[in-house]
Amino acid sequence: MNLFVLAFLGGILGAVLMDVTETVAARAGISSGVNVALVGRWFLGLTRGRLAHADIRDSQPLPGEVRAGWAFHILVGGGGVALIYPALLQFAGPMLAAHHVLGGVLFGLATSALPWFILLPSFGWGWFGQRGPQGSNALLASPLSHIPYGFGVGAVIAAGSAF
Repeated sequence: MNLFVLAFLGGILGAVLMDVTETVAARAGISSGVNVALVGRWFLGLTRGRLAHADIRDSQPLPGEVRAGWAFHILVGGGGVALIYPALLQFAGPMLAAHHVLGGVLFGLATSALPWFILLPSFGWGWFGQRGPQGSNALLASPLSHIPYGFGVGAVIAAGSAF
């Protein structure tokens, strides 16, 4: 099967694994402060030309933001971002191709930069979410949840490439 199709499917699985990890981490007191409604509010704002908020929690809730948040998280954040991994394989060569699970985990860890430098600043929470909700720790929560995301990407590619 095509590596890009496998990566997309792995990204969807990875997004689910990310959600499970975030739920468990939140119960242990580790949270980025991000929830699916805020992701949807941000995404719907993008479609209306608004990239950044002073503090997204103070922005007017939008109709359908929860559904939009799930769709964006799973399809774009999960599957879409995962398409970068096979593109990187084109440049990395056979070394990473032989170790998709490890490569996927490292890729997932690298994707922690997306919320740190794009999503959280756009929410109005600053680099690494330093001005996020009280008690949140996006610096730790992001890599903690992105490692299982990358595992999902790498595992599906490894399993699909075996056939």
